[in-house]
Amino acid sequence: MLRLNAMPPESTSSLAAQTAPLISVIVVCKDPGLPLRDALASIWAQHISPMPEIIVVDGASDDGSRVWLASQRARLTTLIMEPDRGVYDAMNKGLAKATGEWVIFLGADDKFFHDGVLSRVQPALKQATGGVAVGEIAYDDGRVYQFPAKPKPVERNFVHHQGAFYRRALFTEHGLFDATLGVMADYDFNLRLWQKKVVFSPVPLRISICGAGGLSDSGSWQGYSEEITVRHRHFPSWKCWLWDLGSVIRFVRKQFTKRKRPA
Repeated sequence: MLRLNAMPPESTSSLAAQTAPLISVIVVCKDPGLPLRDALASIWAQHISPMPEIIVVDGASDDGSRVWLASQRARLTTLIMEPDRGVYDAMNKGLAKATGEWVIFLGADDKFFHDGVLSRVQPALKQATGGVAVGEIAYDDGRVYQFPAKPKPVERNFVHHQGAFYRRALFTEHGLFDATLGVMADYDFNLRLWQKKVVFSPVPLRISICGAGGLSDSGSWQGYSEEITVRHRHFPSWKCWLWDLGSVIRFVRKQFTKRKRPA
Protein backbone atom coordinates (compact mmCIF):
# COMPACT_ATOMS: atom_id res chain seq x y z
CA MET A 1 0.00 0.00 0.00
CA LEU A 2 1.32 3.42 -0.97
CA ARG A 3 -0.36 6.73 -0.28
CA LEU A 4 1.41 9.91 -1.31
CA ASN A 5 0.50 13.54 -0.76
CA ALA A 6 1.98 16.46 -2.65
CA MET A 7 2.80 18.07 0.74
CA PRO A 8 3.73 16.53 4.09
CA PRO A 9 0.56 15.76 6.07
CA GLU A 10 1.14 18.52 8.61
CA SER A 11 1.58 21.15 5.87
CA THR A 12 -1.52 20.00 4.02
CA SER A 13 -3.54 20.12 7.23
CA SER A 14 -2.38 23.59 8.28
CA LEU A 15 -3.17 25.11 4.89
CA ALA A 16 -6.46 23.31 4.26
CA ALA A 17 -8.68 26.07 5.63
CA GLN A 18 -6.83 28.76 3.65
CA THR A 19 -6.58 26.98 0.31
CA ALA A 20 -9.58 24.62 0.23
CA PRO A 21 -10.39 24.28 -3.48
CA LEU A 22 -13.77 24.76 -5.07
CA ILE A 23 -13.37 21.57 -7.11
CA SER A 24 -11.83 18.17 -6.42
CA VAL A 25 -11.17 15.97 -9.45
CA ILE A 26 -10.98 12.29 -8.56
CA VAL A 27 -9.36 10.00 -11.14
CA VAL A 28 -9.59 6.24 -10.62
CA CYS A 29 -7.71 3.67 -12.65
CA LYS A 30 -6.18 0.22 -12.84
CA ASP A 31 -3.73 -0.75 -15.59
CA PRO A 32 -4.78 2.36 -17.54
CA GLY A 33 -1.84 2.60 -19.92
CA LEU A 34 -1.21 5.77 -21.89
CA PRO A 35 -4.78 7.19 -21.74
CA LEU A 36 -4.18 8.09 -18.09
CA ARG A 37 -1.55 10.62 -19.17
CA ASP A 38 -4.06 12.33 -21.44
CA ALA A 39 -6.66 12.38 -18.67
CA LEU A 40 -4.29 14.06 -16.21
CA ALA A 41 -2.91 16.40 -18.87
CA SER A 42 -6.45 17.66 -19.45
CA ILE A 43 -6.69 18.54 -15.74
CA TRP A 44 -3.26 20.16 -15.51
CA ALA A 45 -4.10 22.28 -18.57
CA GLN A 46 -7.15 23.89 -16.96
CA HIS A 47 -7.03 27.69 -16.74
CA ILE A 48 -8.56 28.16 -13.32
CA SER A 49 -7.46 29.66 -10.01
CA PRO A 50 -7.16 28.11 -7.59
CA MET A 51 -6.31 24.90 -9.41
CA PRO A 52 -8.55 21.95 -8.61
CA GLU A 53 -7.54 19.37 -6.08
CA ILE A 54 -6.33 16.32 -8.01
CA ILE A 55 -6.74 12.92 -6.37
CA VAL A 56 -5.61 9.77 -8.18
CA VAL A 57 -6.57 6.34 -6.91
CA ASP A 58 -4.74 3.51 -8.66
CA GLY A 59 -5.81 -0.04 -7.93
CA ALA A 60 -2.28 -1.49 -7.78
CA SER A 61 -1.62 -1.38 -11.52
CA ASP A 62 1.08 -3.68 -12.86
CA ASP A 63 1.39 -2.12 -16.33
CA GLY A 64 4.02 0.44 -15.33
CA SER A 65 1.49 3.13 -14.42
CA ARG A 66 2.53 3.20 -10.77
CA VAL A 67 6.08 4.15 -11.67
CA TRP A 68 4.86 6.97 -13.89
CA LEU A 69 2.35 8.18 -11.29
CA ALA A 70 5.04 8.23 -8.60
CA SER A 71 7.16 10.39 -10.90
CA GLN A 72 4.26 12.87 -11.14
CA ARG A 73 3.30 12.97 -7.47
CA ALA A 74 4.39 16.59 -7.03
CA ARG A 75 1.65 17.56 -9.50
CA LEU A 76 -1.02 15.64 -7.60
CA THR A 77 -2.71 16.57 -4.35
CA THR A 78 -3.12 12.96 -3.27
CA LEU A 79 -1.93 9.71 -4.80
CA ILE A 80 -3.23 6.36 -3.53
CA MET A 81 -1.79 3.16 -4.96
CA GLU A 82 -3.17 0.00 -3.41
CA PRO A 83 -5.52 -2.89 -4.24
CA ASP A 84 -9.21 -2.08 -4.18
CA ARG A 85 -12.53 -3.87 -4.58
CA GLY A 86 -13.45 -2.19 -7.84
CA VAL A 87 -14.04 1.22 -9.33
CA TYR A 88 -16.57 2.40 -6.74
CA ASP A 89 -14.38 1.35 -3.83
CA ALA A 90 -11.65 3.44 -5.46
CA MET A 91 -14.04 6.38 -5.88
CA ASN A 92 -14.97 6.14 -2.20
CA LYS A 93 -11.27 6.21 -1.27
CA GLY A 94 -10.89 9.36 -3.34
CA LEU A 95 -13.87 10.95 -1.60
CA ALA A 96 -12.28 10.25 1.79
CA LYS A 97 -9.34 12.46 0.77
CA ALA A 98 -11.29 15.19 -1.04
CA THR A 99 -11.64 18.66 0.48
CA GLY A 100 -13.28 20.57 -2.40
CA GLU A 101 -16.83 21.85 -2.17
CA TRP A 102 -17.61 20.03 -5.42
CA VAL A 103 -16.27 16.75 -6.78
CA ILE A 104 -16.18 15.27 -10.27
CA PHE A 105 -15.03 11.76 -11.18
CA LEU A 106 -13.01 10.84 -14.27
CA GLY A 107 -11.75 7.50 -15.48
CA ALA A 108 -8.39 7.00 -17.14
CA ASP A 109 -10.04 7.07 -20.59
CA ASP A 110 -11.90 10.33 -19.89
CA LYS A 111 -10.64 13.88 -20.24
CA PHE A 112 -11.97 17.41 -20.02
CA PHE A 113 -13.34 18.70 -23.31
CA HIS A 114 -10.98 21.69 -23.43
CA ASP A 115 -8.69 23.69 -21.14
CA GLY A 116 -11.38 26.21 -20.21
CA VAL A 117 -13.99 23.77 -18.89
CA LEU A 118 -13.40 24.38 -15.18
CA SER A 119 -13.01 28.14 -15.51
CA ARG A 120 -16.32 28.29 -17.39
CA VAL A 121 -18.17 26.07 -14.93
CA GLN A 122 -16.72 27.83 -11.87
CA PRO A 123 -19.25 30.73 -11.79
CA ALA A 124 -22.15 28.29 -12.12
CA LEU A 125 -20.87 26.23 -9.19
CA LYS A 126 -20.38 29.29 -7.01
CA GLN A 127 -23.96 30.39 -7.67
CA ALA A 128 -25.56 26.93 -7.64
CA THR A 129 -28.31 26.23 -5.13
CA GLY A 130 -28.80 22.59 -6.12
CA GLY A 131 -26.79 19.57 -5.14
CA VAL A 132 -25.60 18.32 -8.54
CA ALA A 133 -24.60 20.41 -11.56
CA VAL A 134 -24.76 18.34 -14.74
CA GLY A 135 -23.18 19.20 -18.08
CA GLU A 136 -22.89 17.42 -21.41
CA ILE A 137 -20.51 14.56 -22.17
CA ALA A 138 -19.45 13.10 -25.51
CA TYR A 139 -18.01 9.71 -26.37
CA ASP A 140 -15.06 9.56 -28.70
CA ASP A 141 -17.21 7.65 -31.21
CA GLY A 142 -19.48 10.68 -31.68
CA ARG A 143 -22.32 9.98 -29.25
CA VAL A 144 -23.38 12.95 -27.13
CA TYR A 145 -25.41 12.91 -23.91
CA GLN A 146 -27.10 15.86 -22.26
CA PHE A 147 -28.98 16.01 -18.99
CA PRO A 148 -32.60 15.40 -20.03
CA ALA A 149 -35.10 18.21 -19.64
CA LYS A 150 -37.50 15.74 -18.01
CA PRO A 151 -35.48 12.90 -16.48
CA LYS A 152 -37.06 9.47 -16.11
CA PRO A 153 -35.02 8.03 -13.25
CA VAL A 154 -36.86 4.71 -13.32
CA GLU A 155 -35.81 4.14 -16.94
CA ARG A 156 -32.01 4.16 -16.61
CA ASN A 157 -29.13 6.16 -15.16
CA PHE A 158 -29.84 9.78 -16.04
CA VAL A 159 -26.47 11.30 -15.08
CA HIS A 160 -23.01 10.53 -16.49
CA HIS A 161 -20.57 11.12 -13.65
CA GLN A 162 -17.90 12.38 -16.09
CA GLY A 163 -20.11 15.43 -16.67
CA ALA A 164 -21.48 15.88 -13.15
CA PHE A 165 -20.24 18.01 -10.29
CA TYR A 166 -21.54 16.74 -6.93
CA ARG A 167 -21.51 18.72 -3.73
CA ARG A 168 -19.13 16.74 -1.57
CA ALA A 169 -21.48 17.10 1.41
CA LEU A 170 -24.00 14.85 -0.37
CA PHE A 171 -21.79 11.82 0.27
CA THR A 172 -21.83 12.56 3.99
CA GLU A 173 -25.58 13.11 4.04
CA HIS A 174 -26.62 10.23 1.77
CA GLY A 175 -23.80 7.70 1.99
CA LEU A 176 -21.01 6.62 -0.34
CA PHE A 177 -21.17 4.53 -3.50
CA ASP A 178 -22.22 0.93 -2.94
CA ALA A 179 -18.97 -0.87 -3.70
CA THR A 180 -20.76 -4.23 -3.98
CA LEU A 181 -22.01 -3.01 -7.37
CA GLY A 182 -19.48 -3.24 -10.18
CA VAL A 183 -21.11 -1.00 -12.81
CA MET A 184 -24.23 0.80 -11.56
CA ALA A 185 -23.35 2.25 -8.16
CA ASP A 186 -23.55 5.76 -9.61
CA TYR A 187 -27.14 5.03 -10.75
CA ASP A 188 -27.91 3.80 -7.23
CA PHE A 189 -26.44 6.96 -5.70
CA ASN A 190 -28.26 9.23 -8.14
CA LEU A 191 -31.55 7.54 -7.27
CA ARG A 192 -30.86 8.02 -3.57
CA LEU A 193 -30.42 11.72 -4.23
CA TRP A 194 -33.50 11.87 -6.47
CA GLN A 195 -35.68 10.20 -3.84
CA LYS A 196 -34.46 12.76 -1.29
CA LYS A 197 -35.43 15.62 -3.63
CA VAL A 198 -31.85 16.75 -4.25
CA VAL A 199 -31.87 19.20 -7.16
CA PHE A 200 -30.00 18.26 -10.35
CA SER A 201 -29.23 21.46 -12.28
CA PRO A 202 -28.25 21.44 -15.98
CA VAL A 203 -25.09 23.28 -17.02
CA PRO A 204 -25.01 24.35 -20.71
CA LEU A 205 -21.45 23.19 -21.25
CA ARG A 206 -19.71 20.10 -22.62
CA ILE A 207 -17.61 18.83 -19.75
CA SER A 208 -15.81 15.66 -20.85
CA ILE A 209 -14.88 13.34 -23.67
CA CYS A 210 -15.20 9.69 -22.68
CA GLY A 211 -13.66 6.60 -24.17
CA ALA A 212 -16.20 4.31 -25.85
CA GLY A 213 -16.38 0.79 -24.48
CA GLY A 214 -15.56 1.69 -20.90
CA LEU A 215 -17.03 0.06 -17.81
CA SER A 216 -20.61 1.28 -18.19
CA ASP A 217 -20.48 1.35 -22.00
CA SER A 218 -19.09 -2.14 -22.57
CA GLY A 219 -22.45 -3.78 -23.17
CA SER A 220 -21.82 -6.54 -20.61
CA TRP A 221 -24.86 -8.17 -19.05
CA GLN A 222 -23.57 -7.18 -15.60
CA GLY A 223 -24.40 -3.54 -16.27
CA TYR A 224 -27.97 -4.24 -17.37
CA SER A 225 -28.51 -6.76 -14.58
CA GLU A 226 -27.33 -4.23 -11.98
CA GLU A 227 -29.54 -1.58 -13.59
CA ILE A 228 -32.54 -3.85 -12.93
CA THR A 229 -31.37 -4.58 -9.37
CA VAL A 230 -30.89 -0.90 -8.55
CA ARG A 231 -34.23 0.04 -10.09
CA HIS A 232 -36.03 -2.39 -7.79
CA ARG A 233 -34.22 -0.95 -4.76
CA HIS A 234 -35.85 2.41 -5.27
CA PHE A 235 -39.18 1.81 -7.01
CA PRO A 236 -42.06 -0.62 -6.47
CA SER A 237 -41.93 -3.72 -8.65
CA TRP A 238 -45.06 -2.83 -10.63
CA LYS A 239 -43.35 0.34 -11.77
CA CYS A 240 -40.18 -1.50 -12.85
CA TRP A 241 -41.28 -4.40 -15.05
CA LEU A 242 -41.69 -2.47 -18.29
CA TRP A 243 -38.32 -0.76 -17.82
CA ASP A 244 -36.73 -4.11 -16.90
CA LEU A 245 -37.88 -5.44 -20.26
CA GLY A 246 -36.36 -2.32 -21.83
CA SER A 247 -33.03 -3.11 -20.15
CA VAL A 248 -33.05 -6.62 -21.65
CA ILE A 249 -33.92 -5.27 -25.11
CA ARG A 250 -31.13 -2.70 -24.93
CA PHE A 251 -28.68 -5.44 -23.94
CA VAL A 252 -29.67 -7.60 -26.93
CA ARG A 253 -29.47 -4.60 -29.26
CA LYS A 254 -26.02 -3.73 -27.91
CA GLN A 255 -24.77 -7.25 -28.64
CA PHE A 256 -26.12 -7.06 -32.19
CA THR A 257 -24.49 -3.65 -32.71
CA LYS A 258 -21.13 -4.92 -31.40
CA ARG A 259 -21.20 -7.84 -33.84
CA LYS A 260 -21.81 -5.52 -36.77
CA ARG A 261 -18.87 -3.25 -35.96
CA PRO A 262 -15.79 -3.86 -38.13
CA ALA A 263 -12.93 -5.60 -36.39
